[in-house]
Amino acid sequence: MRKILAFETKEEFALHEELISRLSDRLTEYQQLLIENYALTELPKGVIWTSEELATSVFSEIPIPAYTNENFIYITPDLEAWKRIFSKQLDGKDLPEIDKFYEKNLESELLVILAHELTHHSDWFIDEFGDERNNSIWFEEGMCFYLPRKLLLNESEFDEITQVETALVQEFYDQYGNHSLDDFGSESYFGSLSSIMFDYWRSYLKVKELVEDWANHDINKVFAEYHKWNREGRKLPLTEYFRLKQSNN
Repeated sequence: MRKILAFETKEEFALHEELISRLSDRLTEYQQLLIENYALTELPKGVIWTSEELATSVFSEIPIPAYTNENFIYITPDLEAWKRIFSKQLDGKDLPEIDKFYEKNLESELLVILAHELTHHSDWFIDEFGDERNNSIWFEEGMCFYLPRKLLLNESEFDEITQVETALVQEFYDQYGNHSLDDFGSESYFGSLSSIMFDYWRSYLKVKELVEDWANHDINKVFAEYHKWNREGRKLPLTEYFRLKQSNN
């Protein structure tokens, strides 16, 4: 997969060159795992490495500088930008241990985000890029975090990010938990950063519950049911189809 650089100066690229190289190497390893085991058959044309400003105001108006479409993954390698984003998502709440977690794990968190975008290209997902993706997007978004974390993090790191996002869902549930997870869709990008991220956190946790509890770690069983739900005409909301607890949606 091509590595495409979109910085306004050579000096800006030079600041991130080594990190881009490390992340690209890890992404290549992860890409091979997806090809061998998780139905990645068609790669995007490349990863566009760029600044936070260009990612969020020129290439797109999405407020988070990491996203993908059919052709390209766009992402900034600027760890200072990601440090600000991770802090901003806490919405001013006094959560020093969570703040400390993100400061300590900036590079590994960025690797997971990069791998998350590539995972969207797996053929296991039903909806195509550009489709109306508003009735099961939580499943895809949650799975696109679950797989990179399971495959790229060690057990301790995996448990730690799970604990962090469990705490974040609990912290923000009264503010943002009054809608079903099935309503997670593109409109989620309008609002505060914490309101946007809330559905990503709980999507990951719900997919983890599906794979590890509902399916006893059999991810193929989860996807088989997901495809059966689609073939049968999506008659029930996906959380209801999987009989997931509504109180934690």
